[in-house]
Amino acid sequence: MAHRTGSRASVSQDFRHNDRMHGLNPQQSAAVLHCDGPLLVLAGAGSGKTRVIVEKIAHLVGSGRMPAKRIAAITFTNKSAREMKERVARRLKADAAEGLTVCTFHALGLRILQVEHARLGLRRGFSIFDAEDSAAQFKDLLPPGSKPDAIEAAKQLVSRAKNACLSPEEAAAAAGSTREREAAALYKRYQQRLAAFNAVDFDDLIRLPVQLFESDAECVVAWRERIGYLLVDECQDTNDAQYRLLKALAGPRGLFTCVGDDDQSIYAWRGANPENLLQLGHDYPDLRVVKLEQNYRCTNRVLRAANALIANNPHEHPKTLWSGNPDGERIRVWECRDAAHEAEKVAAEIQFQAQKNGAPWSDFCVLFRGNHQSRALEKALQLLRVPYHLTGGTAFLDRGEVKDAMAWLRLVANPDDDAAFLRAVASPSRGVGGTTLAKLADLARHAHLPLARAAESVSLLKQLPARSGNALQEFMAIVRGLRADAARLAPAELVRRLNERSGLLGMLRAQCKDEAQFQARRRNLDELADWFDGSHAHRSSNAGPGDLAAALALLSHADKGDAGNQVRLMSLHAAKGLEFDYVFIVGVEDGNLPHEASIEEGRLDEERRLLYVGITRAKRALWLSHAREAQRWGEKLRLSPSRFLDELPAAELQRDGADPVADAERKQERASAGFAAIRELLGDPL
Repeated sequence: MAHRTGSRASVSQDFRHNDRMHGLNPQQSAAVLHCDGPLLVLAGAGSGKTRVIVEKIAHLVGSGRMPAKRIAAITFTNKSAREMKERVARRLKADAAEGLTVCTFHALGLRILQVEHARLGLRRGFSIFDAEDSAAQFKDLLPPGSKPDAIEAAKQLVSRAKNACLSPEEAAAAAGSTREREAAALYKRYQQRLAAFNAVDFDDLIRLPVQLFESDAECVVAWRERIGYLLVDECQDTNDAQYRLLKALAGPRGLFTCVGDDDQSIYAWRGANPENLLQLGHDYPDLRVVKLEQNYRCTNRVLRAANALIANNPHEHPKTLWSGNPDGERIRVWECRDAAHEAEKVAAEIQFQAQKNGAPWSDFCVLFRGNHQSRALEKALQLLRVPYHLTGGTAFLDRGEVKDAMAWLRLVANPDDDAAFLRAVASPSRGVGGTTLAKLADLARHAHLPLARAAESVSLLKQLPARSGNALQEFMAIVRGLRADAARLAPAELVRRLNERSGLLGMLRAQCKDEAQFQARRRNLDELADWFDGSHAHRSSNAGPGDLAAALALLSHADKGDAGNQVRLMSLHAAKGLEFDYVFIVGVEDGNLPHEASIEEGRLDEERRLLYVGITRAKRALWLSHAREAQRWGEKLRLSPSRFLDELPAAELQRDGADPVADAERKQERASAGFAAIRELLGDPL
C-alpha cells in the first residue's frame, strides 16, 4: 500500500499560521487540513477525535471547499450525532451550517430509501420493522411450536446474509450446509412478506442502498454529487455492508475522512469488521494515514498500562499513547474472596473516595463483562445508601404505551403494515381475539390483501362473527378519520389527536392503579408528541407522519436522559466513548475477562481490546479486581486471575499485600475518614 502516515514530529506550515487551527496539536491539524483525497485518522482513546471532525467540517465550509449541504458526517449512535451537530452549530454560524447532514448509517440509509423508494419497488410511506416486528414474522413463517432460540437463530442467519449484502438468491447460492439453505429459503419468504407489507427492516436500510448504488451507475453518481464529502466516525465498527455503502458514496476520488481505532473494535459479535481499516488502504492506494496519539484524558500510568496490554495484539498501524498529564496514582489490583466481597470493597472505596475528594457520585463508574455481575454491586451500594444508575433500563421508545402509539401512527401512515395493525387493534382491546385475527389473516392472504384493507372489505367481514366484524369496522373508521386528520394537522397535533381518538388514554386510565401512575404514563405519550414537534424527528418541510415515524424508529436505546448525580454501573461494551474520574473494573478473571468461549476458540484479541477500552475510561484513578472463588450450580469454583493482568507492567500496579507499609497507611486513612464521618453524623465539633 502506498498510503502515507503523519508522524508526531511533523508540523505543518498551515498549522503554524492558520488561526482556525488554534488549540489543535500538529497531528490534529494535519487531519483537519487534508481535504483533497482519502484520509484515515487513527485516533487513540481520548485523543480528541470528535474535535477533529468538528474542526474539519468548519474548515471545509469556512475555506469554501464544500458547502455544508454537501457534507455528511456519519456516526454510530443518535446520541453521538446529536452531540456532534450541537458542537458544529456552536463552531459555525447558523446560516453556514444549514443543510449539513450529521446522522447514523441507518438514518442515512433511510434518507436514501425515502428518495429512491420507487427504484427499489417500495411505495412512499413504507414502514420499518423493529426487532420485535421481525421476530413476529419469523415466528409466523417457521413451523408452529418453534422454540424462541430457534426463531432467534434463524433471524440471525438472515441478518448475517443481509449484512453481507446478499439477496435471498445469492444467499441460497452461497449456502454450504442444510441449515444455511433452509435459512436462505426462509430469507426469501421473509422478504416476500416485507414486500407485501411495504416494509423494510433495519438491515435493509443499509443493504438496499448498497444494492441500488452497485447496480445503478446513474443513481450513485447523483448521490456522489449530493454528498461531496464524507466523514465517518468509529470506522472500525463498520460491518461489510456499511463499508460498501461508504465506498459507493465516496467513489474513485475518495473524498472522505474515516476516523477509527482498531484497538477499540469490540463489536465483532454484531458484525463489526476492524479489517475495514486495512481494506481502505487496498481500495485507496493514495490513502493518507494520520495518527492521533496524544491523550488528553488519562494519567501516564494508565496509558503505559494500556499500551503494554494492547501491544500483545497484532497491528497494521501500531500506536503509542502519551500524555502531558502527570503520572498519577498506581493502578490498584485487588484480590477478593468472591463477588460479594468484591462488591463490598468497591462500594466502600467509592464512598471513601467521594468523601476524601469531595467528588460527586457521577465521577465514579463500575464496569463489568456481563450484566449479571451488577446484582452484587447494586446490593452493596444500596446498603451504603450510595445512589447508582444501571445502564440498560427500559428505553423511552420501548415503553408499552409509546410502542402502542407508534403502532397506530405507522398504521395511519401505511395501511399495508400488518405488524402495526395487529398491535393497534389490540391497544385498546376491542373484543377481537386471536382466533378472529387468525381467520382475518387467512382471508386476507387468499384475497392478497394486507390486514387493514381486509378489515375494510364488507364481503370478508361477513365471514367473521358479527360482533368481531362490527368491532373491526369501528376500528377502521377511527383509522380512516386519523388518516384524514394527517392531511391537515401538524405531526405533533396528529399524535395528540391519535392518543385521544384511539382510546389509548382511556386504556391507560383503566390500567393505572392511581392518578399519579396515570399522569406519569400519560407524560410519555405527551413526550412522544413533543418529539415530533422538535428536532428529535429530524423534520423537513414536506415530512409526513410516515417519514417521521420512520425517523423515530431509528432512535437507539442509547438515547436516554442524563442519569444525574449517581454512580454509573455498566458493561464494558456500553462504556465505549465515555470517561470518568474514578473507574473500577470488576471480575477480571480468566473465564470472565477473557470470556471462556473466547479462550476455547482462541479469540483473545477482542477480549484484550475490551479491557483496553475499560482501562482508558479512567481519568484520575483505576481499580482492577478479581475473585478467588465463585458459587455456581451449588458448587464452589476456584477462579484464576485474568491472564491479561500479567500483561500489565508491574511498575504501574499496586497489588494488595505487595507493599505492607502502603497498605497500612491506606487502612489508617480510611479509619480516620470513617471516624470523621461518624463525628459529623453525631454533630461532634471535635
